[in-house]
This record gives sequence, structure tokens and C-alpha cells, in this order.
Amino acid sequence: MWAAGFTEHGGPEVLRLIELATPRAGAGQVRVRVRAAGVQPYDCAVRAGWTPPGVGPERPLVPGNEFAGVVDEVGAGVTDVAVGAEVLGFGQLGAYAEHVVVPADQVTAKPAGMPWEVAGGFSAAAQTAHIALGEIRPAPGETVLVHGAAGAVGGVAVQLAIAAGATVVGTARPANHAYLRELGAVPVAYGDGLAGRLKEAAPHGVDAVLDGAGGVALDLSLDLVADRRRVLTLVDHGRADELGISVTPYARSRERLAALAGRADLRFLVRRTYPLARAADAHREVETGHGRGKVVLLVGQEASSA
Repeated sequence: MWAAGFTEHGGPEVLRLIELATPRAGAGQVRVRVRAAGVQPYDCAVRAGWTPPGVGPERPLVPGNEFAGVVDEVGAGVTDVAVGAEVLGFGQLGAYAEHVVVPADQVTAKPAGMPWEVAGGFSAAAQTAHIALGEIRPAPGETVLVHGAAGAVGGVAVQLAIAAGATVVGTARPANHAYLRELGAVPVAYGDGLAGRLKEAAPHGVDAVLDGAGGVALDLSLDLVADRRRVLTLVDHGRADELGISVTPYARSRERLAALAGRADLRFLVRRTYPLARAADAHREVETGHGRGKVVLLVGQEASSA
């Protein structure tokens, strides 16, 4: 099979098309012929030099921990997923490829009306947003501040917080403000004067913060919230303990993904797709930061028709 991977860490240019043996599904696993795979900052960190827990020194490494495709092999003991099923799912690595193998309980049925590119990029963003909001607990009548609100995680978080009855203030570049208004958020621009704009948008402070930007934006947020336990950062993990704030626990599950994928009220924006051969370009775009929606790789038939 073809995959986009690397043999040494570095910039986006180290990602290349490589030919690998097609994996087989073992006991309790399914093999998925990938149609689309999401691109995340997580993947860029793996490529740049970070090694996820449990990953050994073997190379090449193939990034990608969310995907959508068609099951083409099931391992022994798998009774609830059939060959031919259209699924979306998640793993740790390996999704930038024509085939990926994961435990059967890490895939769920793709809704019939969900486009492949949306399904490929949905799992990580939607589950991360849902898990994070479960930690900061928005409630009716409260005000929630979301930094990086136009991104894939931020956009889902905005919608989930509003659905919970909260008012959402979202930071983003001015070019993304119309999009945030469409989602129901009050947009605020980054940059000089951010503190004043946040106080104007939330004169009585905020009840909870979901931080997808880090740095200055996070620091300013701490003056607006009374309880730091209701501040969660997606990006500034190294400072979480000293600031007394939270990070997202690992709690992805088939059940969570299925429930989110089945919600007709969630809008999920894919801003650009790339063929697998241009994975390096996809990483370059993600690393520009603060983009609207998700970047997705198309694989096989989807790439050839793009």
C-alpha cells in the first residue's frame, strides 16, 4: 500500500509517499481502506520530533489518528463490524495510508449523509471538544470563552456550549468573524488590545474557558474567570500545572463518536483537502495556525476525483 510517512523527524518536507506492506487485521481488529484522514497539530508534532507514548523507534512512521473509509477485513472475534461497512474512527498513528488497522471498538458507522472528507476529519475534533466541555461544564446562562474558536475543535466546542445554554465569546482573526457569528458566537479579534475587547464582550467576566491558542490569550483569560479549574488548555500543556488549569484527558470512545456523528445540529467545516501525495503541504497549512475548520487528506478514489 501507499502511505505518507517519514524516516527522520523534521519539517513538512520529510513527509513523503512510501510503499509499505498492507497490514492485516488481527484478533479483535478491523482493517479499513481509508478514503479520508484528518490532519491535526498532533500529527505535525509527531513529524517534528515528538514520540507518542508506547511508540517504539521503528521507522518509517506514518502519522494520522483519525480516518474514514470502508472495512475490508475483520479479525477473529469481531462480530459487530462487517466487511463493506462504511465507518469513521480513530487510533494513534497510521491513518495517512491506503489501509489502517485498529481495534474494532475504535470505529463506528458513518452516517449516510456525511461526506467522506467530513467523516475523515470529524473524530478527533468532535471528541476533543466534547471531552473538554465535559471538564469545564458549561451551564445555561453562563458565559464561555473559546480561544481559537474558528478551528475544527473550537467550532464544535462553540456549538456544543451554545446547545448547553451558554453564551459563547470566541476569539479568531477578523476574517473568521462572520463564520463565528453563523455558529452563534460573539467574535473577538486577537492582537493588541485583546484584554479590552474581551472585557467589552464579557463585562461581568466569564464562567469557563476553552483555550485553543495559548500564550497571551490564555494569560488574559485567567483574569476573567473566578475558578481556574474551569479553564482548560488544548495547547499550553506545559504550563497547566503551574497555572492550576486543566488539560483534556484521553476519553475517546466508539460510543462518544457515534453520538456526536449522529447529531444533525452540528456543523463541521472542512476548509481544504489535499491528496495523500501532498501531505507535506497539508502540514504546512495546519502549521500556519488559527485556520477556519479542518484540513483533510483524501486517499485512493477520493484523491483521484478531487
